[in-house]
Amino acid sequence: MSVSDNVKIDMTQELEKKPPPSESDGQALSDIIAPAEIIRIAWEGIIRNKVRSLLTMLGVIIGVAAVIIMIAISAGTEATIAEQIEGLGANLVFIQASFGRGGPGADQNSPQLVYEDTEIVAGVHGVVGTLVDQTTTQSVKANGSTLTDVPLVGTTPDFPSVREVDLADGRFFNETELDRTAKVAVLGADLAVDLFGETDPIGQSITVGTTKMTVIGVAAKRGVVGNTDFDAQMYVPITLVFDKFLPAQFARFVGDRVRIIYAQIDKEADMESVITQIELKLAAAKDVTVDELPFTIQTQNDIIETQGATTEAFRNLLAWVAGVSLIVGGIGIMNIMLVSVTERTREIGIRQSVGATPNDIRLQFLTEALMLSLVGGLIGVAAGVGGAIFFGAASDMRTVIVPGSILLAFGSAAAVGIFFGFFPANKAAQLDPIEALRHE
Repeated sequence: MSVSDNVKIDMTQELEKKPPPSESDGQALSDIIAPAEIIRIAWEGIIRNKVRSLLTMLGVIIGVAAVIIMIAISAGTEATIAEQIEGLGANLVFIQASFGRGGPGADQNSPQLVYEDTEIVAGVHGVVGTLVDQTTTQSVKANGSTLTDVPLVGTTPDFPSVREVDLADGRFFNETELDRTAKVAVLGADLAVDLFGETDPIGQSITVGTTKMTVIGVAAKRGVVGNTDFDAQMYVPITLVFDKFLPAQFARFVGDRVRIIYAQIDKEADMESVITQIELKLAAAKDVTVDELPFTIQTQNDIIETQGATTEAFRNLLAWVAGVSLIVGGIGIMNIMLVSVTERTREIGIRQSVGATPNDIRLQFLTEALMLSLVGGLIGVAAGVGGAIFFGAASDMRTVIVPGSILLAFGSAAAVGIFFGFFPANKAAQLDPIEALRHE
């Protein structure tokens, strides 16, 4: 028998005479090992097995990144919808006929929402502008150039004020030209350049489909709002669209019915009171009660809130789905920490023999589990932010990074580390020092 074996037996016999250290026993190791030392030892435990640690963190990395990206996609969708609605104009009310209930396809005997109803709405006190539009696409010829599928918007004289479209040159058509179905057009900024280049388009003739028109104005540059490119459109009186550009069969069936009337409300007026007056006047004109009126009247905020509730539910669903990855990552941390406890049983026994309390052992392993989840969380945040930016740039879908999602994902990663790391840490703390020292 060697000298080292004799020393080992003597140590074991001496330890068997002493009870294992308890939570209340001296602070021998606690006084020696500061929090910074605990963190250092935990970090060394992680980098000692780099590949295993990285694979362990992978679930947390994917979970954190998924939460950030999913919420960014949802927030981007919500922002796009809000931008589209707000881009219609300011302080608007929408009078809308549902399909089959006052709109196209409705019973001929039911009240219809028609172009003439704009006069009724315009007569309500507090309404400062009304707008209807009818959009189609046409080929346009001018100055030797031909463009196809140009958006042709038939509308009313209040369009510039209601939709907040300024004019760079010329003017917009007036009520007289609307009533007389005048063949006049206002071009979007980019469309004017595409057709006439550097030439002044005011007073020039263009051919839309088979109809010749005169350009009377050019809109100022506005860009794309929502899905609408204002600079690529052409604006003409809506009466001209009804007369010249609706397919004959469709025109006979639909007539001058419209899907929606926009009413701009005075900022000083009471919105609810104006809406009530609109409902009463339309009901009287259609000879029905307000409850029987087959139209819906909504504000911009009403539509944004409705869409917001839908996207919020979708966002929550995505966040929960992404959260499953965090749980899987937490299970991976717990699994690897249990393996680590088994591998380091003898080390635990040695620490206990020199005065480490169960709480010291528990804290050591819990710190290691927490560091795994925090490092994984940081990598996941970087991957999530980068992924959201890349996804938004590489696809047509808009993404908006929500700072709260970063805090939520990182905080969840920390919580996962503590929750799933406690069981292995507690198991390590409960090891018998004598058995731990005998472990090979």
